[in-house]
Amino acid sequence: MQAVESLVKELALELPLKNLHLSGSPDLAVQSYFKLGQAAQATIGLAALSAVHLDALRTGRSQCVSVDARHAVLEFNSTLYYSRNANKSRPPSLWDDLSGMYRTADSNYVRIHTNFPHHKQGIVDLLRCQPTKQSISLALSSQNSFSFESDAASGKMCASAMRTFSQWDAHPHAKALIGVPPVEIIKVGHAPKRPPCPHAKSPLDGIRVLDLTRVLAGPICGRSLAAFGADVLWVTSPNLPDLPDLDIETSRGKRTTQLDLTQSGPLSQLEDLTRQSDVFLQAYRPGGLSSKGFGVRDVVELRPGIVYANLTAYGYDGPWKDKRGFDSLVQTATGFNHAEGLAFSDYHGRAFEPRPFPMQAIDHAAGYFLTLGIITALGKTITEGGSWEVRVSLAAVGQWIRSLGRTDLETAFGQAKAYPSRNDPEIIALSHETEKDGDKETLTVLRHAYILSETPVREGIAPLSLNAHEAEWLETNL
Repeated sequence: MQAVESLVKELALELPLKNLHLSGSPDLAVQSYFKLGQAAQATIGLAALSAVHLDALRTGRSQCVSVDARHAVLEFNSTLYYSRNANKSRPPSLWDDLSGMYRTADSNYVRIHTNFPHHKQGIVDLLRCQPTKQSISLALSSQNSFSFESDAASGKMCASAMRTFSQWDAHPHAKALIGVPPVEIIKVGHAPKRPPCPHAKSPLDGIRVLDLTRVLAGPICGRSLAAFGADVLWVTSPNLPDLPDLDIETSRGKRTTQLDLTQSGPLSQLEDLTRQSDVFLQAYRPGGLSSKGFGVRDVVELRPGIVYANLTAYGYDGPWKDKRGFDSLVQTATGFNHAEGLAFSDYHGRAFEPRPFPMQAIDHAAGYFLTLGIITALGKTITEGGSWEVRVSLAAVGQWIRSLGRTDLETAFGQAKAYPSRNDPEIIALSHETEKDGDKETLTVLRHAYILSETPVREGIAPLSLNAHEAEWLETNL
């Protein structure tokens, strides 16, 4: 509970902590030197608590939230535990064959991210090598890790040199992040107060969310907002590659459509959708949507009273504010892979190797911080009116995870639980079977870790594709 109480104080949240019930032992819930169990339980719990607080503001209804630590940790790896048509075999790998950590000439490591085809080709072109792990390993063995990181960034590719915490703390961008909280909620315009909604059947019933995000934190946020009752329209581009093995699970509860924003017609459609929306959630590279006329100022002008939520890799100030990044790269650049690897090797008496978190903890935590920020901002539109911006970055979320401290080695790697297989009775007991939209294909997924006492969360149907619905809002009487 300490992590929750500290966040409530740091973020000045007006939430009824007496209504939040946390169970289990978070430090024993997952094998890591870092307090990832606390991070999972705290972020999921506060996101859900913000939802019931908003529900009270809208309807006067009071309810409680329960979150078990182990269930929260499992939900932080939810994409590992879904299956289609009762096929219990492991789904295809969520990682490209070339993604991963490589040794470099300066006795260091570089992590590359090649899950998208253009990122893979860009790395291969930069190294002038063949698209094989062996060829990339050979090419990087003659590179300086930090020089390659810089060259990759200049070419708009995704790579991080491994740093220790000391090296990261000395970096100019780390200094720019000092004092930055994991989520910021900023008033950016004036608008009348939103009226209460006494007939809403769930915390976000009648709330319209435009979800313009890609892997992974943004879609997790949209999935959570849908679980609390929002009409979430996930808008993607037909011109960009997707990752269906992730998209299927994170699309639960949403409707999906595609708009080509290089064309005037779809741009007008997005403007019309924005004018009727309550939340605009975006996680494209910095400046990407602003160049199309959908930056925060543009959207607030189109729809006064809206909540505009932004996600970036490295934040909104500092030398890396425009740098592309993903969870795994942020872990590497900011010291986590080194610290986790060092702790693991010390415990087992092995030679050092970099070690990632056992799940994409920064992405998942960022998704729930986005959810917390958005719902808190929606509450402010009721109590004081206005338009609001929510800011989250992976780097600031990582900074918060680091601030939670570390466990001892025996707890981390001797007593804590590992992630089970998808066929494990623990997973089966926590799973839910739904139908995919559009046919009779079934999807088995982990139930959400948050339990609301009065308004059960929606587990949600997963759309058949990223273009399963019309670009329009559902009718609502609220």
